[in-house]
Amino acid sequence: MKGINETKEYLTSCFQMKDLGEVDTILGIKVKKHSGGFALSQSHYVEKMLKKFEHLDIKEANTPYDASFKLCANEGRAVAQVEYSSAIGSLMYARGCTRPDIAFAVGKLSRFTSNPSAYHWRAIGRVFGYLKRTKDLGLFYSNFPAVLEAFSDASWITSASDNKSTTGWIFTLGGGAVSWASKKQTCITHSTMEGEFLALAAAGKEAEWLRNMLLDIELWPQPMPVIFVFCDSEATLPRAYN
Repeated sequence: MKGINETKEYLTSCFQMKDLGEVDTILGIKVKKHSGGFALSQSHYVEKMLKKFEHLDIKEANTPYDASFKLCANEGRAVAQVEYSSAIGSLMYARGCTRPDIAFAVGKLSRFTSNPSAYHWRAIGRVFGYLKRTKDLGLFYSNFPAVLEAFSDASWITSASDNKSTTGWIFTLGGGAVSWASKKQTCITHSTMEGEFLALAAAGKEAEWLRNMLLDIELWPQPMPVIFVFCDSEATLPRAYN
């Protein structure tokens, strides 16, 4: 608290500021304090977004993406390209703040922003439908476990146009997600093992960055615990240990 108060005093001497007390909402994210920790959610942001795109006749869905959707580049005329970009931007903000569960779907749909088709709009409607059903989901953090853990995975050749796989990883700290990503890999892999290995390498780079950041926080317990990175590929693990 001493450090917090000193920081407030210094900022007040430089800028016109008002202390509003404990945070309630910041950058569109609601912060709720519970007996066991804190919860972050964007339920009000999701409601605002659904209202903006209610003309899409959004129907609730159990998952954000339908695996049977074989999305490819639109060869015809774009369908509401500006509005499509706006929808993707809105979804990206939710994905980056509190909704890692839509990262794969939003990442895939964002590749067609320049020339969307009615089929791409149908896929976006499903993401909205999933958010409508799960708008109250969020991230919960507690004091346990106070260790950084990572989970890495890959989906082999999910892009039919260029035969590239998708990398996915997520880091948890204090029981909640703190960093996540779903990205198309930059090179073509020739097996599931190769795809999983590239995803594991990407998670390793993020682990190193997060470790260095935590080391810069003076209040963080030292020495820094080992960061466990979990992978579900039996073929990839021996390659990594080698």
